[in-house]
Amino acid sequence: MGIRAICTADDYHIDIKGNYNWKPANIGLAHDWCKRKCKRFMKAGIDRIIVANTSTTEKEFIPYIHMAKHYGYKVFSIIVENRHDGENTHRVPRETLEKMEERFQIKLI
Repeated sequence: MGIRAICTADDYHIDIKGNYNWKPANIGLAHDWCKRKCKRFMKAGIDRIIVANTSTTEKEFIPYIHMAKHYGYKVFSIIVENRHDGENTHRVPRETLEKMEERFQIKLI
């Protein structure tokens, strides 16, 4: 099936001991890091690249679409429903989840 890679901004927040240390001030840095990682994989010609981020708006997703077009990749978007009663591994507060839900945009092509 070829070589596969995963890019996720969450990985930026994991220290060398495997602890998840999310800080609001690092959100932009984490997403820039994720985009650079994805671009490196695309430049290297990795067969399948998964970007596993919470993209709630078109603006957050567009850079990956542009990269994919530039490097000749097809884009498939998967929306994961909340089927776990709001529980999440990173302990994101309910208020934050509600804000994400409010700004959520979907574009069916």
